[in-house]
Amino acid sequence: MNNIKKILKMDKSKLPVSITICIMCFIIVYIMCIQFKTAGSIEESSLETMRENELREALANWKQEYEEVNKELESNKQKIKEYKDKMASNEEAGELLEGEYKNAKMLLGLTDVQGTGIIITLTDNEESKYISTDLMDLVNELNSAGAEAISINDQRIVAMTDIVDVSDFIVINGKRITSPYTVKVIGDVTYLQSALSIKKGYLDKYKTNGYTISIATDNNVNISKYEGEMTLNYVK
Repeated sequence: MNNIKKILKMDKSKLPVSITICIMCFIIVYIMCIQFKTAGSIEESSLETMRENELREALANWKQEYEEVNKELESNKQKIKEYKDKMASNEEAGELLEGEYKNAKMLLGLTDVQGTGIIITLTDNEESKYISTDLMDLVNELNSAGAEAISINDQRIVAMTDIVDVSDFIVINGKRITSPYTVKVIGDVTYLQSALSIKKGYLDKYKTNGYTISIATDNNVNISKYEGEMTLNYVK
Protein backbone atom coordinates (compact mmCIF):
# COMPACT_ATOMS: atom_id res chain seq x y z
CA MET A 1 0.00 0.00 0.00
CA ASN A 2 2.85 2.37 0.83
CA ASN A 3 4.43 1.65 -2.57
CA ILE A 4 1.20 2.57 -4.33
CA LYS A 5 1.04 5.86 -2.44
CA LYS A 6 4.62 6.62 -3.46
CA ILE A 7 3.79 5.99 -7.11
CA LEU A 8 0.74 8.26 -6.93
CA LYS A 9 2.91 11.01 -5.43
CA MET A 10 5.37 10.90 -8.38
CA ASP A 11 5.92 14.13 -10.27
CA LYS A 12 3.32 13.90 -13.03
CA SER A 13 5.46 16.14 -15.25
CA LYS A 14 7.92 13.24 -15.66
CA LEU A 15 5.28 10.78 -16.90
CA PRO A 16 5.29 11.94 -20.56
CA VAL A 17 9.08 11.80 -20.60
CA SER A 18 9.08 8.25 -19.21
CA ILE A 19 6.54 7.12 -21.79
CA THR A 20 8.51 8.75 -24.61
CA ILE A 21 11.71 7.09 -23.40
CA CYS A 22 10.01 3.67 -23.52
CA ILE A 23 8.88 4.35 -27.09
CA MET A 24 12.40 5.43 -28.12
CA CYS A 25 13.94 2.31 -26.58
CA PHE A 26 11.50 0.18 -28.60
CA ILE A 27 12.41 2.03 -31.80
CA ILE A 28 16.13 1.50 -31.16
CA VAL A 29 15.64 -2.23 -30.57
CA TYR A 30 13.54 -2.46 -33.73
CA ILE A 31 16.28 -0.73 -35.76
CA MET A 32 18.87 -3.08 -34.29
CA CYS A 33 16.78 -6.08 -35.43
CA ILE A 34 16.62 -4.69 -38.97
CA GLN A 35 20.39 -4.16 -38.97
CA PHE A 36 21.08 -7.72 -37.86
CA LYS A 37 18.68 -9.03 -40.49
CA THR A 38 20.54 -7.07 -43.17
CA ALA A 39 23.97 -8.13 -41.96
CA GLY A 40 22.88 -11.78 -42.00
CA SER A 41 21.60 -11.86 -45.58
CA ILE A 42 24.43 -13.94 -47.07
CA GLU A 43 23.56 -16.48 -49.73
CA GLU A 44 25.48 -19.70 -49.12
CA SER A 45 25.08 -20.77 -52.76
CA SER A 46 27.12 -17.75 -53.91
CA LEU A 47 30.15 -18.97 -51.95
CA GLU A 48 30.48 -22.01 -54.19
CA THR A 49 30.92 -19.88 -57.32
CA MET A 50 33.54 -17.48 -55.91
CA ARG A 51 37.22 -17.73 -56.64
CA GLU A 52 39.70 -17.62 -53.76
CA ASN A 53 40.52 -13.90 -54.15
CA GLU A 54 36.85 -12.98 -54.50
CA LEU A 55 36.01 -15.06 -51.44
CA ARG A 56 38.68 -13.32 -49.38
CA GLU A 57 37.37 -9.94 -50.48
CA ALA A 58 33.79 -10.93 -49.68
CA LEU A 59 34.77 -12.23 -46.25
CA ALA A 60 36.60 -8.98 -45.54
CA ASN A 61 33.49 -7.03 -46.54
CA TRP A 62 31.21 -9.19 -44.39
CA LYS A 63 33.59 -8.77 -41.46
CA GLN A 64 33.43 -5.01 -41.91
CA GLU A 65 29.62 -5.14 -42.00
CA TYR A 66 29.58 -7.19 -38.79
CA GLU A 67 31.92 -4.78 -37.05
CA GLU A 68 29.80 -1.80 -38.14
CA VAL A 69 26.58 -3.41 -36.87
CA ASN A 70 28.26 -4.41 -33.61
CA LYS A 71 29.51 -0.84 -33.20
CA GLU A 72 25.99 0.47 -33.77
CA LEU A 73 24.66 -2.01 -31.20
CA GLU A 74 27.09 -0.75 -28.57
CA SER A 75 26.14 2.82 -29.47
CA ASN A 76 22.45 2.05 -29.00
CA LYS A 77 23.14 0.41 -25.64
CA GLN A 78 24.91 3.59 -24.56
CA LYS A 79 21.95 5.70 -25.71
CA ILE A 80 19.54 3.63 -23.63
CA LYS A 81 21.81 4.17 -20.63
CA GLU A 82 21.80 7.90 -21.32
CA TYR A 83 17.99 7.92 -21.28
CA LYS A 84 17.98 6.38 -17.82
CA ASP A 85 20.63 8.81 -16.56
CA LYS A 86 18.80 11.83 -17.95
CA MET A 87 15.38 10.99 -16.50
CA ALA A 88 16.19 13.09 -13.44
CA SER A 89 16.12 16.21 -15.61
CA ASN A 90 13.10 16.75 -17.86
CA GLU A 91 14.83 19.46 -19.85
CA GLU A 92 17.95 17.44 -20.62
CA ALA A 93 15.90 14.32 -21.36
CA GLY A 94 13.66 16.28 -23.70
CA GLU A 95 16.60 17.59 -25.71
CA LEU A 96 18.15 14.13 -25.94
CA LEU A 97 14.88 12.51 -26.99
CA GLU A 98 14.17 15.13 -29.63
CA GLY A 99 17.50 14.49 -31.35
CA GLU A 100 17.20 10.70 -31.14
CA TYR A 101 13.59 10.79 -32.33
CA LYS A 102 14.64 12.63 -35.48
CA ASN A 103 17.49 10.14 -36.03
CA ALA A 104 15.16 7.18 -35.49
CA LYS A 105 12.67 8.54 -38.02
CA MET A 106 15.48 8.95 -40.53
CA LEU A 107 16.69 5.37 -40.02
CA LEU A 108 13.15 4.03 -40.39
CA GLY A 109 12.65 5.93 -43.66
CA LEU A 110 10.09 8.39 -42.31
CA THR A 111 11.92 11.54 -43.44
CA ASP A 112 13.19 12.90 -46.77
CA VAL A 113 16.94 12.38 -47.07
CA GLN A 114 19.75 13.32 -49.41
CA GLY A 115 23.38 12.38 -49.83
CA THR A 116 26.06 10.84 -52.02
CA GLY A 117 25.14 7.64 -53.83
CA ILE A 118 24.21 6.01 -57.11
CA ILE A 119 21.23 5.95 -59.45
CA ILE A 120 20.46 2.68 -61.22
CA THR A 121 18.15 2.60 -64.23
CA LEU A 122 16.47 -0.67 -65.24
CA THR A 123 14.64 -0.63 -68.58
CA ASP A 124 12.39 -3.29 -70.10
CA ASN A 125 13.10 -4.38 -73.67
CA GLU A 126 11.46 -6.78 -76.11
CA GLU A 127 13.55 -9.72 -74.94
CA SER A 128 13.65 -9.17 -71.19
CA LYS A 129 11.22 -7.53 -68.81
CA TYR A 130 11.87 -6.96 -65.13
CA ILE A 131 9.62 -8.59 -62.53
CA SER A 132 9.29 -8.11 -58.79
CA THR A 133 11.91 -10.71 -57.85
CA ASP A 134 14.48 -8.90 -60.02
CA LEU A 135 13.93 -5.72 -58.02
CA MET A 136 13.96 -7.62 -54.73
CA ASP A 137 17.32 -9.19 -55.68
CA LEU A 138 18.70 -5.72 -56.33
CA VAL A 139 17.40 -4.34 -53.03
CA ASN A 140 18.98 -7.26 -51.14
CA GLU A 141 22.31 -6.68 -52.89
CA LEU A 142 22.21 -2.98 -52.03
CA ASN A 143 21.30 -3.61 -48.39
CA SER A 144 24.15 -6.11 -48.09
CA ALA A 145 26.45 -3.44 -49.54
CA GLY A 146 25.52 -0.99 -46.79
CA ALA A 147 22.90 1.16 -48.52
CA GLU A 148 21.50 3.72 -46.07
CA ALA A 149 18.40 4.63 -48.10
CA ILE A 150 16.77 3.18 -51.24
CA SER A 151 13.82 4.17 -53.40
CA ILE A 152 12.38 2.72 -56.62
CA ASN A 153 10.43 5.15 -58.80
CA ASP A 154 10.24 7.40 -55.71
CA GLN A 155 8.75 4.64 -53.54
CA ARG A 156 10.86 4.44 -50.36
CA ILE A 157 12.04 0.94 -49.52
CA VAL A 158 11.69 0.13 -45.80
CA ALA A 159 11.30 -3.01 -43.68
CA MET A 160 7.53 -3.01 -44.32
CA THR A 161 7.80 -2.64 -48.11
CA ASP A 162 6.16 -5.24 -50.36
CA ILE A 163 7.38 -5.68 -53.94
CA VAL A 164 4.94 -7.86 -55.88
CA ASP A 165 3.72 -8.60 -59.40
CA VAL A 166 0.12 -7.72 -60.20
CA SER A 167 -0.92 -8.67 -63.74
CA ASP A 168 1.68 -7.04 -66.02
CA PHE A 169 2.79 -4.49 -63.45
CA ILE A 170 5.05 -4.30 -60.43
CA VAL A 171 3.50 -2.89 -57.26
CA ILE A 172 5.59 -1.32 -54.48
CA ASN A 173 4.02 0.02 -51.29
CA GLY A 174 0.65 -0.45 -52.95
CA LYS A 175 1.63 1.80 -55.89
CA ARG A 176 1.87 0.55 -59.47
CA ILE A 177 5.18 1.33 -61.16
CA THR A 178 6.38 0.77 -64.72
CA SER A 179 9.62 0.70 -66.70
CA PRO A 180 12.02 2.43 -66.64
CA TYR A 181 12.68 1.66 -62.97
CA THR A 182 14.82 4.34 -61.35
CA VAL A 183 16.55 3.03 -58.24
CA LYS A 184 18.07 5.75 -56.04
CA VAL A 185 20.59 4.68 -53.42
CA ILE A 186 22.44 6.64 -50.73
CA GLY A 187 25.62 5.09 -49.40
CA ASP A 188 29.31 4.52 -50.04
CA VAL A 189 29.60 4.84 -53.83
CA THR A 190 32.71 2.69 -54.17
CA TYR A 191 31.32 -0.09 -52.02
CA LEU A 192 27.90 -0.06 -53.74
CA GLN A 193 29.40 -0.19 -57.22
CA SER A 194 31.87 -2.92 -56.26
CA ALA A 195 29.13 -5.09 -54.78
CA LEU A 196 27.02 -4.87 -57.94
CA SER A 197 29.95 -5.23 -60.36
CA ILE A 198 31.64 -8.28 -58.79
CA LYS A 199 32.00 -11.27 -61.10
CA LYS A 200 28.70 -13.18 -61.29
CA GLY A 201 27.13 -10.36 -59.33
CA TYR A 202 23.93 -8.47 -60.16
CA LEU A 203 25.21 -6.56 -63.21
CA ASP A 204 27.01 -9.56 -64.64
CA LYS A 205 24.00 -11.81 -64.18
CA TYR A 206 21.35 -9.52 -65.64
CA LYS A 207 23.36 -8.03 -68.51
CA THR A 208 24.38 -11.51 -69.61
CA ASN A 209 20.69 -12.46 -69.76
CA GLY A 210 19.84 -9.50 -72.00
CA TYR A 211 18.50 -7.02 -69.46
CA THR A 212 19.10 -3.29 -69.90
CA ILE A 213 20.72 -1.70 -66.85
CA SER A 214 22.90 1.36 -66.22
CA ILE A 215 24.52 2.95 -63.15
CA ALA A 216 25.49 6.58 -62.54
CA THR A 217 27.02 8.25 -59.48
CA ASP A 218 25.45 11.34 -57.96
CA ASN A 219 26.68 13.62 -55.17
CA ASN A 220 23.16 14.77 -54.33
CA VAL A 221 20.72 11.86 -54.40
CA ASN A 222 17.31 12.89 -53.05
CA ILE A 223 15.07 10.17 -51.62
CA SER A 224 11.55 10.87 -50.38
CA LYS A 225 10.17 9.51 -47.13
CA TYR A 226 7.98 6.42 -46.76
CA GLU A 227 4.34 7.47 -47.02
CA GLY A 228 2.64 4.30 -45.81
CA GLU A 229 1.76 3.16 -42.29
CA MET A 230 4.11 1.08 -40.15
CA THR A 231 2.27 -1.48 -38.03
CA LEU A 232 3.48 -4.49 -36.06
CA ASN A 233 1.05 -7.41 -35.98
CA TYR A 234 3.10 -10.11 -34.30
CA VAL A 235 5.70 -8.36 -32.14
CA LYS A 236 4.71 -8.37 -28.47
